[in-house]
Amino acid sequence: MNTALQQSATDRKAADAPAILEMRGISQIFPGVKALDKVSIALYPGKVTALIGENGAGKSTLVKILTGIYRPNEGEIIVDGQPVAFASAQAAIDAGVTAIHQETVLFDELTVAENIFLGHAPRTKFRTIDWKAMNSRSKELLTSLESSIDPTIRLRDLSIAQRHLVAIARALSIEARIVIMDEPTAALSRKEIDDLFRIVQGLKEKGKAILFISHKFDELYEIADNFVVFRDGRAVGDGRLKETPQDAIVKLMVGRDVENVFPKFPVEIGGPVLEVQDYCHRTEFRDISFTLRKGEILGVYGLIGAGRSELCQSLFGITKPLSGRLMLDGKRISMASPLDAIRAGIVYVPEERGRHGLALPMPIYQNMTLPSLTRTSRKGFLKAANEFALARRYAERLDLRAAALSVPVGTLSGGNQQKVVIGKWLATQPKVIILDEPTKGIDIGSKAAVHGFISELAAEGLSIIMISSELPEIIGMSDRVLVMKEGLSAGLFERAELSPEALVRAATGNA
Repeated sequence: MNTALQQSATDRKAADAPAILEMRGISQIFPGVKALDKVSIALYPGKVTALIGENGAGKSTLVKILTGIYRPNEGEIIVDGQPVAFASAQAAIDAGVTAIHQETVLFDELTVAENIFLGHAPRTKFRTIDWKAMNSRSKELLTSLESSIDPTIRLRDLSIAQRHLVAIARALSIEARIVIMDEPTAALSRKEIDDLFRIVQGLKEKGKAILFISHKFDELYEIADNFVVFRDGRAVGDGRLKETPQDAIVKLMVGRDVENVFPKFPVEIGGPVLEVQDYCHRTEFRDISFTLRKGEILGVYGLIGAGRSELCQSLFGITKPLSGRLMLDGKRISMASPLDAIRAGIVYVPEERGRHGLALPMPIYQNMTLPSLTRTSRKGFLKAANEFALARRYAERLDLRAAALSVPVGTLSGGNQQKVVIGKWLATQPKVIILDEPTKGIDIGSKAAVHGFISELAAEGLSIIMISSELPEIIGMSDRVLVMKEGLSAGLFERAELSPEALVRAATGNA
């Protein structure tokens, strides 16, 4: 532990009630990998503890141990001062531990009430499910969370934020004392995040111990009391979050100073590459015009629902525009499908890389070469040697961290998965690459690496459109920024004009 940053155990116990749960000297070993190395962490009633670390640092492994999915090779778990063994997920639930994940583990075809009481539904005297009591109790739990969700509707009809509320109601229904929140805000708007934090505050007041995992420092400093930093499977520092500078935590995370998270290289911007004129969609956007130049990074900013992703998906041929004109290198083009876009030299890295950008069970090398099969096959037959050679070239260029190119891409960290998606499209040798939230859900060290590579691509003459909801990223990386509001262009800003205030005013209509 870093003694300069941590508060001693004696001091902490004096300031806090006894820990509800402690993990002492926990190690988890997989073949060839030590995922956790003698880590210790304590969770206190009425406190939020932030678990911070780069992707691959061991956070997910710790959560799986806490929820009974893994049995640790070494160490002990203490609940209320007594050693326990979570032999199964049910054993963890019985001990009062529940987890709310970024992608909630619930069932779309069941009702809200059925999801809340799955596995512990109230029963009648005849041992059948008491549906009336279950719906009534679900309504009470949701009302306590200031939610008006109907407990009888199916989960598939809810938004992501509402699904989180259902997961929290489920935690309350089993009287969980320890609530794990794993990247719960990744897909939420600012208002939904504020609502979630209000609920978290309510859980604190009820004496729940909360483990909160996020890559977003502004959120952590807003909601968390304590912190623990993991690096390479080890706990390298802990303490009171608000008493610890962000720079110090970043240094603990990566083992070095990350002086420039936005390493934008000076580039001589060339002539027009992609010209978009009066581009309209039937429902999502209209009258969008801009010119993307050679070597330029054009940022696209706006609030959720502004039409940013929908615009770029149309440029890639996913949806068909109603009207407008596209010019690539001075020639009129149209995209009836993504294949047309790829052939023209326009590629798209989606926001949801796991769902839309990768085939997670497939190996890295096959994911990397999927759009380039004509280059890796001969007479209609795939050549594994060609696939490996092409994948290796871009894996090395992107500094991909993986045991082998033959491992499933789903085993990689978020940052490395993003490198695979980017490498997959670079292998097609495009003229324009569209990056939709390129650093969503990845840690600060990986963000710096992705930003550095984006700058390198621009310096090599690739034209880049980058959608981002993060103002520091948009301002730090863009040569110009197109701001969208409710499907319309709300302004095109030169780099010298960029400021958080100017972009937010344009995005909200308060210019």
